[in-house]
Amino acid sequence: MPDKLTTVRFTANGDHFEILVHPDNALNFKLGRNVELSQVIAIDEVYSDSSKGQRVKSEKLEKHFNTMDPSEAAKLVLEKGELQLTTEQRRKMIEDKRKQIIVIIARNFIDPRTGLPHPPTRIEQAIQEIKISIDPFKDAQEQSKLVIEQLRTIIPLKSEKMKIRIKVPPQFSPQAIGAVKVFGEILNEEWSSDGAWNAVVEIPGGVHISMMEKLNSITKGVVQANIEVT
Repeated sequence: MPDKLTTVRFTANGDHFEILVHPDNALNFKLGRNVELSQVIAIDEVYSDSSKGQRVKSEKLEKHFNTMDPSEAAKLVLEKGELQLTTEQRRKMIEDKRKQIIVIIARNFIDPRTGLPHPPTRIEQAIQEIKISIDPFKDAQEQSKLVIEQLRTIIPLKSEKMKIRIKVPPQFSPQAIGAVKVFGEILNEEWSSDGAWNAVVEIPGGVHISMMEKLNSITKGVVQANIEVT
């Protein structure tokens, strides 16, 4: 196989198909990004074993892809097949996915002993301790459910929502509203006669400190906030 290329593999009814692709462009394609197919498929051929240069016969292409044109069949293999990630691609994707999972956990869970979120570094250490496999292609939100189950054997985790009543002076309202929407949901809002923005927002317990730090930065410390007792 030529240097710097990888394969996309597809199996149908016991028949094996491979195409040669440019790794980064192929990954972008698989991730749904806009990339020209001509920049993805390196050779317009379909192989049964690309490392040996064994091409698939036309009859098999016709049988599985309704075409005898290798270039058209190659496009279908690309769409349906599994990309073989390079070592570096897999490492980076797993690391990125792990970071996403850590953010999800830190955002939505707190330590019930302190009422505070676990530091991301502690969550990362715990994930390393449980030695769970991270799927580079699987949705981070979905994977976090399994990770959370296993993490509970090491660190205490409590899912919690908080309602915060906040008041922001008028000159800071536009920025504050935008920031609050990043952290949680605005349940209701109203404007005081002086133009101040009043709202009740619901947020995951793990982002309380981060949100208040952001609002204090925006308002230069004059934001008013109180936790709503339910």
